[in-house]
This record gives sequence, C-alpha cells and structure tokens, in this order.
Amino acid sequence: MSASAKRQAVRRVVEEGVCSERRACRYLGLRRSSCQYRSQEAPEATKKLVKRILWLSRKYPRYGYRRIRGLLLREGWKAGRKFVQRIRRLEGLGIKGRGPRRRRRGHSTATPTRATQLNEVWSWDFVHDRTDNGASLKMLTLIDEYSRQCLKITPARRLRSKDVLDALAEAMAERGVPTYIRSDNGSEFIAKDVQDWVREMGIGTIYIDPGSPWQNPFVESFHNRLRDECLNQECFSAWQRRGS
Repeated sequence: MSASAKRQAVRRVVEEGVCSERRACRYLGLRRSSCQYRSQEAPEATKKLVKRILWLSRKYPRYGYRRIRGLLLREGWKAGRKFVQRIRRLEGLGIKGRGPRRRRRGHSTATPTRATQLNEVWSWDFVHDRTDNGASLKMLTLIDEYSRQCLKITPARRLRSKDVLDALAEAMAERGVPTYIRSDNGSEFIAKDVQDWVREMGIGTIYIDPGSPWQNPFVESFHNRLRDECLNQECFSAWQRRGS
C-alpha cells in the first residue's frame, strides 16, 4: 500500500469518525508528519519547466523522457531525469516499452539482408495520407538502410513509374548510385521501364515476398515515425489552381 493511499485512508476514517488520526496512523504504520504534510505551490520557474516538458512531449510523441530531457538541457533548462519522467507519467504521456519480439519462421529471400556501408542498400516504398478536403495524398519515401537516413520524400496526388525514376535520379545525383535497392512488388517498382533503367545504372533489385513487409523493416519503421511525428500532427491543405 503506497503512502498516498495510506494518507487517503487515514483522511477517510477520520472524516467518518471511526477513530482518531493518531490511532489510524499507528494502525497503518504511517508517520503523522507525513499525513499532515501539505504540498507547497510550485515556483513560477517550475511551472514554466512543466509546461515546456508537456509541449515537447506532445510535439515528439515517440520520444521517451531521456530524449525529452536532452532537448531541455540543450535549451538551457535544468531538469532532473526523474522529474521529467514523473511529470510525463502524471500526464499519461509515458511510452510503452516494446513487447517481446516475435520470432518468425523461415528466412527472407532478399540478399543481402543487411547493409554494411553507405549506398549499399536503399529502400523505397509509399505511404498514404489525405488533405483537409479528403483527397488522397501519396508519398514516395527513399532511405539508406545503413544510416537509416531519409534520402527523399516525394508527395503527389498520383505517382507513376516516371515520377519514381525522377525521384531516384535526383537522390542519386546528390548521394551517388546504390548497389542494391529494395522494394515490394508494387506496380510502380516492377514496371518494365523502371527495371530497365535500374539495370542500365548497374543497380541490383531486391523484391520482398508478397505480403511480407517484415522483409523491408527499415522503411516500415521510418513510415511509423513519419506518421506519428508528422502526418498525425499536421493537417495538409489542398492546393487549388487559380480559376478552377
């Protein structure tokens, strides 16, 4: 039984006239000084720090209390680790820990399965969202599996194979040519003009098995963070041409 629960129990029995405060504290093993303690109002600096903790926690919903504290220290605040953790818990902003990882039977057919250097394996995929008028919005994301860095995000109403190649060419002009590129079997990625162009550039293609997103884990993980930290936090306005 926690100290706060004991204090509430003592307060209840005293209000109901069951026994005295002294006897209730003795029965529950609680010091009377603890029972009679009244919390003092927090100073103005502490209130501002609490507001900043809550603002950062809502802006970065996937950040734990350690990363939030790191942002605070970078801004010049003096915040203890346990203080940040307690404030987040009181507001229900704690992040649940990862559960036990499920071990899947079988092996991915994609080789190599893990990049060992920059520009060895790139991954690309699509993520979908909507604008404020309900129209669909499609985004092509391209990441480097070794650095986990996002190389390109191309949003549009529609993305065809030509748009995919243009985005890839822009990333290659800036970052260099990858050895392999991993994707699912979407029509934009298996189109003949895409395969021919990639082959001419000397890039090996790695297609994951249908219905097996775990074979492309890095881009899937990036999509989860993109949705939590951006897409679910922002509202995209529908752009309309003049005269339409």
